[in-house]
Order: sequence, then structure tokens, then C-alpha cells
Amino acid sequence: MYEWLKNYHSLYDEISYLEFNLEQSERELKRWTSGDLWGVKLTEKSNGAKLEDIIQRISNELNHKQAQMNDLMNLVDTFKGMNQRILKLKYVDGMTLEEVAEELGYSASHIKKRHAEIMRTIQFVDDFQEGSQKVHSSNVSKVYTN
Repeated sequence: MYEWLKNYHSLYDEISYLEFNLEQSERELKRWTSGDLWGVKLTEKSNGAKLEDIIQRISNELNHKQAQMNDLMNLVDTFKGMNQRILKLKYVDGMTLEEVAEELGYSASHIKKRHAEIMRTIQFVDDFQEGSQKVHSSNVSKVYTN
């Protein structure tokens, strides 16, 4: 989750690109099925013949990225009050911690300290989830090997 916070803007850009690409591909498919290219014969290797598969792949990738974005926003929403504002301003709005401090009316050192506490909390949860997955995996493998 911590890495997702750091990569919010690239995730946002990827989603925007996928949405654009999907729209363009759907427009192109419409040209082949009912538009100006309707009567043109397609071969197996032509781009027009592959459009439905391309649209499906783009759609699947877009759904995956949107789910990641939803998880990220849910993570931000689990924090309340100032902690939530710090996360949103820093990772969603792209502000520096100094700009966040100015926006919220606190000293930069106070905001940096709060941010460090938030990151430790997120890292703790990540480590805990990773550890419980390892324990679960080892218990499952014990069942299957015994």
C-alpha cells in the first residue's frame, strides 16, 4: 500500500491513458462494424480483426488499475482528521510536506513528524499482512505435505 501512495500520480496517468486508448479503440471498432470501413474485408492479421481482443485487454487492465485506485482511496479514507488531510494533500494533490504544513497552518516539523507516524502505521499494517500471509501459506503447505 505504501508504494501505491508514492505512485498515485503515475497510476492516475495510466488510468487516463487506458481510458483514452479504450475510447479510441471502440471508435475504431465502430468504424469497422457500422462506419466508413464497414465493407472493407478483414484478414486475420489485420489490426481491425484484432480490435475486439485489444479492447478486452485494455478493459481488463483498466479495471485492474481502477481497483488499485479504489484501494488507495480506501486506504486514505481509513485515516481521519489531520492524518487524512496530510495523506490527501501529499499523495493525491502532490504537495510537499512544507506546502501541506502551510495549507494546514502547522509547522513543517510538526507535519513531517505526523507524516512519519502515518507511514510507520501503514508500514506496520503492510508487514503484519505480509507476515500473516506467510503464516497462512506455511500452514497450507504443511497440510498438503503431511
